[in-house]
Amino acid sequence: MTRHFLRDDDITPSEQAEILKLALELKANPYSQKPFAGPKTVAVIFDKTSTRTRVSFAVGISDLGGVPLVIDAQGSQMGAKESVADTARVLERQVAQIVWRTYAQSGLEEMAAFSKVPVINALSDEFHPCQLLADLLTIQEHKGKLAGLKLVYIGDGNNMANSYLLAGAIAAMHVVVVTPEKYLPADEVIARADAIAFDTGGSVSFSSNPNEAVVGADVLATDTWVSMGQESEKAQRVKDFAGFTIDAQLLALAKPDAIVLHCLPAYRGYEISAEVLDGSQAVIWDEAENRLHAQKALMVWLDQRAK
Repeated sequence: MTRHFLRDDDITPSEQAEILKLALELKANPYSQKPFAGPKTVAVIFDKTSTRTRVSFAVGISDLGGVPLVIDAQGSQMGAKESVADTARVLERQVAQIVWRTYAQSGLEEMAAFSKVPVINALSDEFHPCQLLADLLTIQEHKGKLAGLKLVYIGDGNNMANSYLLAGAIAAMHVVVVTPEKYLPADEVIARADAIAFDTGGSVSFSSNPNEAVVGADVLATDTWVSMGQESEKAQRVKDFAGFTIDAQLLALAKPDAIVLHCLPAYRGYEISAEVLDGSQAVIWDEAENRLHAQKALMVWLDQRAK
């Protein structure tokens, strides 16, 4: 049965650890795995604009011996003249894997249902699982472990919050989502993360008070308050998230050796201050680089299970 990676809980705790271990190996030896030698082609589809996702997948596929076939929304028939299911039927006969950065999670699920090759969620409105693999890799590098660490995510209860809950619970971390009450993550995701954490020994909790939540934190994370497609809500969101900026004063309440994550792009002065973003406790550029290594590991891991 073909394995896909559509959301963070498509893998088990042991599988997550296996992928992260492989990512570290590939970071040390970037060209040691060539699953796409031949070369094989990997389709990388973009319905949304991208910098890190586009670069990291294109470079990663090339490093693994393959050819990235980058398809922008305006350059394909998908969703206009051709269904997702029919697109999957076409692509699976010609490519080794399908990577898709899109809007609705349901589209990814439909693509996977009709594809015999692995489908990877490069971002949807509900989850950003590839980013979380990179984030966990970064935390592991800087902290030496994942289990038992306190990770506080401050900001919108969006796809990043959903993925922090699921991936953090899988890694046995103690995840705290700090957001105004009306921006809480989806109930289904909260329930699923709570169930996973019960099994792994981690925990998930919620707060609307950043100052209280960050006490004892090993990791602080944030994301833009205004995601793509929400531009018309910017003024209201900036008002609602007043006091939720990761700045030097808030960071000082966490552990002295706490690290700061941001999936980028960052808006200095809104969700994070310039002082913190450019400061010594931010590991954001390591995190951005680690998209490459984590995604390469994921593609190798999926390829191994497709054989």
